[in-house]
Amino acid sequence: MGVFTRLRDIISSNINAMLDRAEDPEKLIRLMIQEMEDTLVEIKAGCAGAMAARKKVERELSATRERVEQWQAKAELAVEKGREDLAREALLTRRAGLQRVQELEQEADASGAVVAQYHDDIAQLEKKLAAVREKQRVLIQRHKLAHQQKRAQRDIRKAESAEVMLRFEQFENRVERMEAEAQIVNLGRQPGLAEEIDRLASDEQVERELEELKKSKNQPAPPAPPAEPEQ
Repeated sequence: MGVFTRLRDIISSNINAMLDRAEDPEKLIRLMIQEMEDTLVEIKAGCAGAMAARKKVERELSATRERVEQWQAKAELAVEKGREDLAREALLTRRAGLQRVQELEQEADASGAVVAQYHDDIAQLEKKLAAVREKQRVLIQRHKLAHQQKRAQRDIRKAESAEVMLRFEQFENRVERMEAEAQIVNLGRQPGLAEEIDRLASDEQVERELEELKKSKNQPAPPAPPAEPEQ
């Protein structure tokens, strides 16, 4: 099982647990991202270790191949010098070196496969992480909008309830009563001196206007112009 597959199982388990508890979706998204980021760090650390191990195997493989070539040269030199016993020992050592080369080549291939798997897991996880981050903003906005709509609908239902309407009617009646009380405050109050003087001045002005109107009505009409003689 790859690291990414294990991560998917872990995240799915956490999602199911959080959904069962009906937790905040924003918190859920942040947890998913945190899980993926932590696992990405873990995978990259493992990949770095695998790459270091592969380099070590490759260095040992290179050194073993050089020793095999050296023992080959030593065997040839021993034959030239007529030392078959030394040549035989050199060839045996060379054979052991060749066997070690085969083992190291297999180990290097296995290390390369591990590194390749790490690279694949890292690529998949980074792609998934980018997709989740891209959707995070939209999902959070949708969640906030849904929460606001839910609260608005609740407030609308509350405002339309009989209790609220009764309170509103009581308040309206209270305002109307205050307006009526304000209108009757001055009812029956005697006018003050300044008001009496102002009223006398107003009455005098009205009397003058009335006299002028009467005079204009009693004046005789102006004489009609003389008729022109007929031609």
